[in-house]
Amino acid sequence: MAGLTIGTVAKKAGVNIDTLRFYERQGVIVKPPRTDSNYRMYPEETVRRVQFVKRAQELGFSLKEIKGLLALRATRGARCEDVRRQALEKIEEIEEKIRSLEAMKVALEKLADECAATRGPVSDCPILESLNANGKR
Repeated sequence: MAGLTIGTVAKKAGVNIDTLRFYERQGVIVKPPRTDSNYRMYPEETVRRVQFVKRAQELGFSLKEIKGLLALRATRGARCEDVRRQALEKIEEIEEKIRSLEAMKVALEKLADECAATRGPVSDCPILESLNANGKR
């Protein structure tokens, strides 16, 4: 039986073995046939698929979204516009995260400025006060 062992795929794809096992469990890569000795033997295409998955993750796509992209790639009649739509949705999601992070940054900067003006004991720290469960300062 020809194919690549899990260690070889992991090395070529730049991931660890546990990542491959996880991808199998999540259905991102197909479970390969096993040898008589019970070794997984992956087709060469698995390396390219794992690299695709890793690049997509670096762009912020979840495994569920990546499975959708892979399904589109394999769907007869699918169009580039279908992929573009998913990319635009991801861009909007990223922009929302950026807005949220900016708001967090502004809030922390305000608290840090208040903290700099407070020279009292830690019990009077505006940052710690703001983190109280009741939210009152």
